[in-house]
Amino acid sequence: MQSYNDNLNKLIRMTREMLALADEGDRDSNDDSCAIVYGILRDTGYRLRRLAEKECENHKQTGKWD
Repeated sequence: MQSYNDNLNKLIRMTREMLALADEGDRDSNDDSCAIVYGILRDTGYRLRRLAEKECENHKQTGKWD
């Protein structure tokens, strides 16, 4: 697999970790500002995952995915 595809897969794995951390942070937060940080983390994780998945699909459609 090409390194650019490896990097996309790594990014998708990282977003899973981001979302898991956001869940932990929400569960353990002790004030509103802390909860906001984890909400932003969750939102960013979902956005990055969508972008990476779209890029993977683009690579597959253009024959750049092996």
